[in-house]
Amino acid sequence: MLFNVFKTPNTLSSIEVIPSWRVVWGRLDTLTADVVWRDDQFAINSSLTTEQFALSPTEQFVIVGDVWLSNRVELLQRLGVEPNSFLGTDRQLIAQLWEKWGFECLKLLVGMFGLVVWDRQQQILWLGRDRIGSRTLYYTTIGSVRSIAPKLRSLTPYRSAELDLVALRDYLCCAFVPGERTLWKQVREVRPGTVLEMPSEKIHTYWQLQQQITHADQFLVWHGDRLRSLLDQVVQEYLPQQAVGVLLSGGLDSSSITALAAKFHHAPVHTYSIHFGSECPNELEFSSLVAQHCQTQHHILEITFKDMWERLPETMGYLDDPIGDPLTVPNLLVGRMAREDVQVILNGEGGDPCFGGPKNQPMLINNLYGVINQDSLQAYLIAFQKCALDLPQLLKPEIWTSVKTEPSIFSADLNSDDNYLNRLMALNIKFKGSDQILTKVNNLTQAAGLHGRSPLFDQRVVDLSMQIPPEYKLSGVEEKAVLKQAVLDILPDAIIHRPKSGMMVPVQLGFRKYWQREARKLLLNKKSAIAPYINQSLLRDWLDYRGDIWGRYGVKLWLLVSLEIWLQVNQK
Repeated sequence: MLFNVFKTPNTLSSIEVIPSWRVVWGRLDTLTADVVWRDDQFAINSSLTTEQFALSPTEQFVIVGDVWLSNRVELLQRLGVEPNSFLGTDRQLIAQLWEKWGFECLKLLVGMFGLVVWDRQQQILWLGRDRIGSRTLYYTTIGSVRSIAPKLRSLTPYRSAELDLVALRDYLCCAFVPGERTLWKQVREVRPGTVLEMPSEKIHTYWQLQQQITHADQFLVWHGDRLRSLLDQVVQEYLPQQAVGVLLSGGLDSSSITALAAKFHHAPVHTYSIHFGSECPNELEFSSLVAQHCQTQHHILEITFKDMWERLPETMGYLDDPIGDPLTVPNLLVGRMAREDVQVILNGEGGDPCFGGPKNQPMLINNLYGVINQDSLQAYLIAFQKCALDLPQLLKPEIWTSVKTEPSIFSADLNSDDNYLNRLMALNIKFKGSDQILTKVNNLTQAAGLHGRSPLFDQRVVDLSMQIPPEYKLSGVEEKAVLKQAVLDILPDAIIHRPKSGMMVPVQLGFRKYWQREARKLLLNKKSAIAPYINQSLLRDWLDYRGDIWGRYGVKLWLLVSLEIWLQVNQK
């Protein structure tokens, strides 16, 4: 079966994504369209509502951004305001905090935010992002007028079409773009836990992920109880007053969040699982077991190969930088299913990065025994199992020459003095967490009309994970021991003790049986968006599965198809 998805060249570029707010700063002589508020050097553009910004009590500060705070009561008490008497938004709350403490107030915030703050008196612009990176914030880097927005696509008219070749290299290695770079050369991303000050362009770091191992003399049970106490608090804060949804795979992480939500929530709890049809293995046995154990209202969605291919252009349109993870399309589709029942949906993302998932095991073995002629950076990139080893042949010679010696964003953390497992976890939290997992959650849940929340990526949980002795996270073949201990009493033994398998999306079968003809048209076209950068003769071998000893060509092809479609969707 073959699917003729892309009928005309205009099909991709015609995909419409609702624009976000945008802030412009600098010389604003000719600015006229969609302005909801402006000053001499600062203006807010939005086709939505004026609720995206707030003024501080003295009107010295303008606050713009996407904000959700879980510690409103505590913040209001710090201000001396009776919580029940405050009817303002989280932005209005931050406006009061900023007027009192300046950017230092960001240290007090617990939640998700990407903020722009304009100081009308000092003529200083501040761009700030939450500690873990649950919200995104992008800005252009050249010109007399700078544009800032939470969605990269909102900046399309204000950037060049030139690619950042280092970002392209890193995407091919990881399936996402790590660090402050974006795929566009003239656009950067504010990093989590930092504030960018303009016009000085100083970067202030108000939070850093740090190893701080404490209570090393305590046993696993003690650390498990400590973690459980925090998870109880965080999940209760994340629950809405009405029905809540949970994305439930049947693995330890999502099952833990499901059990905690069911324990504390008084409104209905809906759970959502997916599978890919009778041709593919699935985890429905485990997700159904958890749903029955927790007495949730369980929903199962079958995602077909036709769905995966047809919905990919739309999905790429909702993302900021490209993400080559095959779960992007399923995330969007299950989100739309959930929106029929709930407005807030929880997930189990964060368990592996914070508590030592099994994907760290190859790196630990490499560190323990060593591999001839393979340094730690090379080993880390290979562990992604994407295109790191293929780059000299995959990239055109002039492209490879220009990027092969450029430093890696991963080197500093990889070569730190921290415990080796904690170094790997720090990399996964700081980069895979903020640049792939949370960005994907944020964009695709919003696209489905949902508010997505990731309790295991809460900043307090992340901080605690760096205090737990490494041997209680991943030791030998026992992964996430401390998380298992924390939820031992609320999950069936079959879930606690099942081996980690991960959600396997059948892209290998997809390209072999269903998508090959259309993938050839897309990737081997001489006018394709990736043609100036990629050696298409190698792609021809991959599409024919020549030499695919380890069964990895499907993942690589999905990564490249996602990139090609993303570039077409985002063309100027």
